[in-house]
Amino acid sequence: MAGPIPLHLLPDSASVGPDGRASIGGCDLVDLADEYGTPLFVYDEDHLRSRCREAVAAFGDGVAYASKAFLCGAMARLAHEEGMCLDVATGGELYVARHAGVPGDRLVLHGNNKSDRELAMALDEGVGRIVVDSFDELDRLDDLSTRTGSRPQVLLRITPGVEARTHEFVATGQDDSKFGFTVSSGLAEAAVERATASDTVELVGLHAHIGSQVFEVGAFSRAVEVLVDFAESFGLPELSVGGGLGVPYVEGESAPSITEWAAGIRAVCEAAGVTASVSAEPGRAIVASAAVTLYRVGTVKDLPGIRTYVAVDGGMSDNPRPVLYGSGYETFLPRSTNSDRPRAVRVVGKHCESGDLLVREGWVPKDMVVGDVLATPVTGAYGHSMGSNYNQVLRPAVVFVADGRARQVVRRETFEDLVSREG
Repeated sequence: MAGPIPLHLLPDSASVGPDGRASIGGCDLVDLADEYGTPLFVYDEDHLRSRCREAVAAFGDGVAYASKAFLCGAMARLAHEEGMCLDVATGGELYVARHAGVPGDRLVLHGNNKSDRELAMALDEGVGRIVVDSFDELDRLDDLSTRTGSRPQVLLRITPGVEARTHEFVATGQDDSKFGFTVSSGLAEAAVERATASDTVELVGLHAHIGSQVFEVGAFSRAVEVLVDFAESFGLPELSVGGGLGVPYVEGESAPSITEWAAGIRAVCEAAGVTASVSAEPGRAIVASAAVTLYRVGTVKDLPGIRTYVAVDGGMSDNPRPVLYGSGYETFLPRSTNSDRPRAVRVVGKHCESGDLLVREGWVPKDMVVGDVLATPVTGAYGHSMGSNYNQVLRPAVVFVADGRARQVVRRETFEDLVSREG
């Protein structure tokens, strides 16, 4: 049995009325589900802006929002308006950011296998920094620069050999990684020597990223120590510690704030006498807890002595994290937010997979029925961005809410959209 949903897992502006109904940004969640349909991503705009401002205050002007966590035109504009650069990892993310009006020089291009087309696009759009991931990429930049006369400013992605305590699929700082130039193998030093001597790129700094959903500031500090020690002899003006700061998803979890994360990193840098500009790329920490996803309950299947399955009108197509990483979530009924949740359920989707789970071990009020709106909090990161059309389902709409008003920033797909690219 579980008590009411912990309110600290909801967006900043969440409130519960005397009747137990939950609102975000002054908008009733059940009313939003009725108006826009379900599944529905609901983002607290003030929450998003607050986290962007916190990141800028903590790290300064060069801090970049890791747009892979959640990207649409409205989010790109919001992050830019609040003073953040944007980290983009593909030509598609680059296109969306530029289409939203973000200047090229406020973009940082990542990717372990950037194509010629993506690199050319970055040069054409005047991208501020390219984070180089391999010698093959340096070869491609040599060729492009020779043909175009461009000399981009680059950072080299360094693999520090630090293992973060997170899921193996999102750990990136260990030596055995597809990303970056490994320090222990000598590749990092060779890359710096090559880039420093190059006439086709301007090396301005180093970058490291140890993984995602990392709760321990100490892991970041160890990576920074390796990065700082390695960078000391090169005198480069910029260091980026990447992103990966975790957020609490379920009751009992806690995580450092962006401010606390930055303080831990800066302490290591100050102790080492670092004079370079130190920046970061938070993504999940900006958007994850800013949103809830709303579903409609369609089927309740009781198996006495085994479990109760609650099937909703979404699933792994709008939140693949439980399937990919075994991620845990809470669930609640927005019509009775203050209610105890004594009924154990497994929330599943509508896809043709037994593994189509949203909440493996969830709790709901005992009076939940078919037709209820069910919500999962902390779904602002890697739901919309990693979603799919599996089983040809329609991708959900996204709304931003603030000051009692909702605005649809991504419309729900239509059946016509599913065939619009066919020849």
